[in-house]
Amino acid sequence: MARILIIDDEPQIRSMLTLMLEREGYEIVEAPDGVAGIKIYRQNPADLIITDLFMPEKEGMEIIMELTRDFPGVKIIAISGAGSLGSTGYLEMARMIGATRTLAKPFGQEQLLAAVRAIGDGRKEEAGRSIASLGDALANDE
Repeated sequence: MARILIIDDEPQIRSMLTLMLEREGYEIVEAPDGVAGIKIYRQNPADLIITDLFMPEKEGMEIIMELTRDFPGVKIIAISGAGSLGSTGYLEMARMIGATRTLAKPFGQEQLLAAVRAIGDGRKEEAGRSIASLGDALANDE
């Protein structure tokens, strides 16, 4: 099963994501910030990265830019629930700089698993499409 790197400064979020994904058989590695996350990825690349956008040390946007520059095939799900632009604006920016998918917090287990599985299946979303909620995006695809 796929190895997933979760980068988030909130221990509760990392624990929740880890629990949801381990139940489905994924191998999880956690990082408490962007600096640690990039170091872990460079030492042993994961199949997928899930990163928050707002963290100390190195923010998610910086992670996305650096890793997509250095590892063009990297698969990243950007997650966010706050910010002055609202999560939709920041998530759209994350898409534009290289995130494969985005999820607005709060999201449920099914939304998370759908995003992870879609990336694992190699499905791509339309370039430039804004995703405020993965559930809305999936409903539009039907």
